[in-house]
Amino acid sequence: MAWYDEAVFYQIYPLGLLGAPAENDYGPVVHRLRELDDWIPHLKKLNVDCIYLGPCFQSGSHGYDTTDYKTVDCRLGNTDDLKHFVAKAHESGIRVIFDGVFNHTGRDFFAFRDIREKREASEYCDFYQGLNFSWDNSYHDGFTYNSWHGIDLLPQLNQTNPRVQAYISDVIRYWVKTFDIDGIRLDAAEDMNIDFLKSIRRTANEAKKDFWLMGEVIHGDYSRFVGPDILHAVTNYQLHKPIYSAHNSHNYFELAYNVQRIYDLAGQDPLGIRLYNFLDNHDVSRIASLLDNPAHLWPSYVLLYTMPGVPSIYYGSEFGIKGRKEDGDACLRPALKLSDYADAFEKNPLTRLIQSLGNIRHALTALSYGKYRQIYLTNRQYAFLRSLDGESGQKVLITVNNDDGEAHMDMEDCGFTSIRGCLSGRTIKAENGRLRIDLPANSGEIWTEDRDLKEENPDIADELEESRGLAEASKKEEKPSDLPLVPDKPYEEMTVAELQAAVLEKMAKNGPVTPEMKKTVTDNIWHDSLVNWVKSFR
Repeated sequence: MAWYDEAVFYQIYPLGLLGAPAENDYGPVVHRLRELDDWIPHLKKLNVDCIYLGPCFQSGSHGYDTTDYKTVDCRLGNTDDLKHFVAKAHESGIRVIFDGVFNHTGRDFFAFRDIREKREASEYCDFYQGLNFSWDNSYHDGFTYNSWHGIDLLPQLNQTNPRVQAYISDVIRYWVKTFDIDGIRLDAAEDMNIDFLKSIRRTANEAKKDFWLMGEVIHGDYSRFVGPDILHAVTNYQLHKPIYSAHNSHNYFELAYNVQRIYDLAGQDPLGIRLYNFLDNHDVSRIASLLDNPAHLWPSYVLLYTMPGVPSIYYGSEFGIKGRKEDGDACLRPALKLSDYADAFEKNPLTRLIQSLGNIRHALTALSYGKYRQIYLTNRQYAFLRSLDGESGQKVLITVNNDDGEAHMDMEDCGFTSIRGCLSGRTIKAENGRLRIDLPANSGEIWTEDRDLKEENPDIADELEESRGLAEASKKEEKPSDLPLVPDKPYEEMTVAELQAAVLEKMAKNGPVTPEMKKTVTDNIWHDSLVNWVKSFR
């Protein structure tokens, strides 16, 4: 067992969050990294254990076209700024991992620049794959080369070259020695040579104890990339779509099938393939934009924190912000001022829910190490058990409901005598070997054996009680008293403002109503659309 098996992660894309220019003119250093200090108390309150910091070394544009692996991007700051941030995070008990872009470089990387200048005479010709001086590329260099997904901006390193392997190993040692980082997320890991990944693992093992390597893998067999001599974990893209799709199409069968398939691939061992779970990141649409019904944010985040694997939050999504991939990467990577969300823990139900889920995950080790077993499944309801071995082993039951109405779930008791909801505090006794649970519309709950935890573990009990209090406050916020009154008349006869009020009233009955949700409703000024919307609620 290691720290990363129990961690809650938080991804920051610094060039976006800090409002850096899209293109690097390699001008004077701007100390934007210093603004990240204010985020550390926020992340601590959110129960984050590790920050995944996106690319922060010198690049020409978005950070994934690295031009210097040992110089901090001048748009962000300098070496002292980055050292300070990592040290500040460590002081708060939060680890930091960097983005390692080792599959390819930018065109201004020293080795590629030398090839552009000296052509066949360059000593670095063997640094890159597929060099051909008989053809031309889109930049008219007078030669071609292999690039990541055919994008000439990103020439692909020759990872079988011992000199390249030695160079990247030196970079990793430098990052650990200089910044004291705790791991690396390997960009485009599925495109990398397996022997190269193994050489990186050997360097990581030598550089620091419990140093974590997580690879970006979108397609293919996860087991090919995870093992004692390769990577510790992979990004779980294979569960990304099923989570939001299961809610939009009211089809939990799709999600449950994929959870079981990956779990079986891992040998039915929660650590057989370590998974990095997420609802959104810097490359995909925000979950608040992917879900047709904003109320489904609640069960989606409950699932994120309870499925096999570790959860990751993408910066800003704890506030419910939106962004669509089809509108460009900049929409996914906006500049944010934390001061604009200063009251989020008090007034934003989604922020409080995520805070509560962090408490619960820290309190219940079965969510990190427990075996998975599906208990109940319909299109609109899903329940599974996470349990530790042994009769006295901790058991946690997770239930989610994507229906707009209350669900009645009748299931085996899984050995519980009675259960208590970690979010609601509700207690349910098993009857004749069955558990009968009424689950509110568009909701999720995490259930544990109902017993006096204070005698067994006061810390766990305190964390769970805090979570219940936060969740109860969130539920109260879902039905705000300041919503306008809805007149008693047919929807077709209502004004736009009256229809907007009716939609908000329906939302308040079904799930958390956040400021973002209210804005979505008030932005809709089309009468027929609002009539159809309000009628869609059950």
